[in-house]
Amino acid sequence: MTACSSEDNSGPSGPGAICMKPRPIVVIIDDDKGTRRLLRQVLEPGACRVYEAENAQRGLEEAVRRRPDVVILDLDLPDVDGLIMLGRLREWCRAPLLVLSARDREADKVAALDAGANDFMTKPFGSAELLARLRVLQRSVPWISDGPLLVEGEVSMNLATHEVRLKGRRINFTPTEEALFFILVRYAGKVVTCKHLTRCLWGLEGENKSHDLRVYIGHLRKKLENQTHGVRVNTEGSTGYRLQLVNDDESEARPEFARVTTA
Repeated sequence: MTACSSEDNSGPSGPGAICMKPRPIVVIIDDDKGTRRLLRQVLEPGACRVYEAENAQRGLEEAVRRRPDVVILDLDLPDVDGLIMLGRLREWCRAPLLVLSARDREADKVAALDAGANDFMTKPFGSAELLARLRVLQRSVPWISDGPLLVEGEVSMNLATHEVRLKGRRINFTPTEEALFFILVRYAGKVVTCKHLTRCLWGLEGENKSHDLRVYIGHLRKKLENQTHGVRVNTEGSTGYRLQLVNDDESEARPEFARVTTA
């Protein structure tokens, strides 16, 4: 969907400024080339690194690979409805997400916000307003800060730096491993089906990625279980996988994490 505006793109902090961390990464998921070009022209003067995707499939790939600081998502994608795409992103991606859509019904806005969007703008949009909204997201969304996301005191995940630590020791994940780990942590103690994992990571092509999923699970296990107890990834038959926290004293797997909180 196209979105053009003749408004000045300068905000309170100068042209294109978002006032986030140095050189923030922005992933734009929109099927309209003109909209993507306009967004790039608005964002790059503020030192943003901009990556584009023309559909949901490519958008998931870019989000996993780039580890974005902000996602700008259109709802009218050619391969998957934007609300479904939003849900898949929110399985593992905690970056601020702005929906930019031609849909202007209140029901669509409410659905997007309930699905995990942080803000909603309608097309056509003004550049200055877009930058102002991104600055608001930077101030209001907790995972942009330096504070880590803590899970049961054993695992800390800093979503600003993409750093994962187990008992104080850093675990170096690839982008795909990190996304997979975050999904499993979200459902810790519960079985997550292979179909759900592959769709969240690879979209529609996920149906052909079962072997890739097994490979990445193997990588996770090697990195996690080398920490002496800690976190364990169990295979649940042919259904899927379950993340468990292991008690060092008893060497037994605890069924689930108590909760996820922000520090």
